Amino acid sequence: VQLVESGGDLVQPGGSLRLSCAASGFTFSSYHMSWYRQAPGKERELVARISATGSNTNYPESVKGRFTISRDNAKNTVYLQMNSLKPEDTAVYYCAARTFFRGGKESYWGQGTQVTVSS
Repeated sequence: VQLVESGGDLVQPGGSLRLSCAASGFTFSSYHMSWYRQAPGKERELVARISATGSNTNYPESVKGRFTISRDNAKNTVYLQMNSLKPEDTAVYYCAARTFFRGGKESYWGQGTQVTVSS
C-alpha cells in the first residue's frame, strides 16, 4: 500500500496550491479519503474528507470555503485545492484512507508534503 503526496511548496499569502495524493496497493474506489495537516508543535488536524464515490465531503470551519477536496477514481488520486492561503495554513499535509466516513481510524497514511505560506 502506498499513498504519495505531492504539490507542496512555498506560496505567498492569498495564493493557491493544489496537492495530489496518488494511491496504490488497495482498492482506492472503496475507501473514503482525507487530508490532514500538522503544524510544528501542534496536533494533527483533519482539513477535508471525501466519500468513496465523491458524493459527500466534510471540512472544518477553519478551511471551509477556501479548500476543496476532490478525487478521480480512474486515476486513484485525491486532490486538495487550497485557495486564499494564510500563514496559519503552513504545515505538513498528509493524505489518508479509511473504510468508515465518520468514526473509526485511518487505515493508511502518506508521508506528507510541506506547505509553507509566507511572504
